Amino acid sequence: MAKKILIIEDEQTLIKALLDSFGGNGYEVETALDGEEGWKKMKANRPDLILLDLILPKMDGFELLNKIKKDDEVKNVPVVILTNLSDVTNRCEELGAKHCFVKSDESIDNIKKAVKDALS
Repeated sequence: MAKKILIIEDEQTLIKALLDSFGGNGYEVETALDGEEGWKKMKANRPDLILLDLILPKMDGFELLNKIKKDDEVKNVPVVILTNLSDVTNRCEELGAKHCFVKSDESIDNIKKAVKDALS
């Protein structure tokens, strides 16, 4: 059965790259363009993993990650952070993220490895 990934990201170029990398490769991928939409889709569809941007409209990634980790139904879903912020790794890990990547510093291959690791 395909693993479900929810991408919560507002950068269309990155969404396309992630969809190209994960879609159809043993993953069922859904996207959300803001934090509120991401929360609703996550609660409705129970993904196996979340790829989360921090700078989002309506509800930022920090608030969403905090909300996820306090919710008994979804708190164990692994979250991989993808951000343009360079000094937030410790804060993300304290909030319960599995990995935190600065988008400009990482390749899609490293993100794919982190996703595979988080799902195993």
